[in-house]
Amino acid sequence: MPVEGVWDLSVSTPIGLVEAVVELRREDGLLRGAAHGAGEGVPLSDVRLEGDRLTWKQAVTTPLRLNLAFDVTVTGDTLTGTSRAGRLPASKVTGRRRTLPPAGEPRR
Repeated sequence: MPVEGVWDLSVSTPIGLVEAVVELRREDGLLRGAAHGAGEGVPLSDVRLEGDRLTWKQAVTTPLRLNLAFDVTVTGDTLTGTSRAGRLPASKVTGRRRTLPPAGEPRR
C-alpha cells in the first residue's frame, strides 16, 4: 500500500505529547516529505519504505534542538512505532492518514 499523503502524528515524549503533520510524496521514484509542528516545518531525510516499515530522519529546533530518527509500521491508514533522539529513550509514535472527502464535502 502506498504511504503517500498527509499524516497526523502524535509523539509521546518525556516532555509531553507532541502533535505533528507529516506530508509524504513520491518524486522521481523516491519518497520525499516534510514535517510540520511546534511552529516549524522541516524536510525529511533518508525516507525509506521497506514492506510496511517506514523510516525517516528529521532535525527539529523546537522545543529542543534534536535530530530525530523515526521507525514506524504502516497498516492501511494508521502507523505505529517509535522516534528516537540520539541516546534518549525511544518515544511512542502513532499516526493516522488524512483522507480526502468526497467531492463537495469539507476536508477534515
